[in-house]
Amino acid sequence: MKNNYLTIAKTGEHEIEIKKSRFICQMARATSEEGAADFIAAIKKKQYKATHNCSAYLIGENNEHQRANDDGEPSGTAGVPMLESLKLMQLQNVVAVTTRYFGGIKLGAGGLIRAYSNSVTEAAHAIGIVRGVLQQALRLTIDYNQVDPVQHFFSERPFPIEKTDYGVQVTFTVHIDVTAIADYEAALTDLTNGRITLARGAEEFREVPYTDKAAPRYEN
Repeated sequence: MKNNYLTIAKTGEHEIEIKKSRFICQMARATSEEGAADFIAAIKKKQYKATHNCSAYLIGENNEHQRANDDGEPSGTAGVPMLESLKLMQLQNVVAVTTRYFGGIKLGAGGLIRAYSNSVTEAAHAIGIVRGVLQQALRLTIDYNQVDPVQHFFSERPFPIEKTDYGVQVTFTVHIDVTAIADYEAALTDLTNGRITLARGAEEFREVPYTDKAAPRYEN
């Protein structure tokens, strides 16, 4: 398994409306093609009155399994744009189904491509994206007069203080990416002029909210 990957936080859906057509994108995690197929089938059964139920999925550490389906839309205007949106966001092990209820106004090939692309991108960001990463616990023990600068240090960085223990000194516990922990130890030692005790804990694979990238959107 990779030390770092992106995926959706949970199963969910998001709807957009374009020229009276409704585009409802439902997304879920999938670790096998069978699981993705089951999810697609369930959505088609649920949305059986829809004009189209287009789908795409990316599965595998290196996207070994990927598929797109236009479900009756003009070739290349639905499933492939959905798949490309998943790739652009660098998501892994995700399946998406966009249900369209036709509103009476034709969008044209370009309009369909933008609509299906945006349905996936906006759904992923509405549902939430998480980063799976190998992290290591770091316990840092400091004097009370170092508390404010250390708290400020972490308030400006992506690894929050998760636990605080008060005693003769103060001990903070944080989880930091294994690839960055040495740099953080050096920075904290410099910040406190060496008046700090650092102790590494266990490594564990964790999922944390990912908000670094804005949702790329194709204008209609």
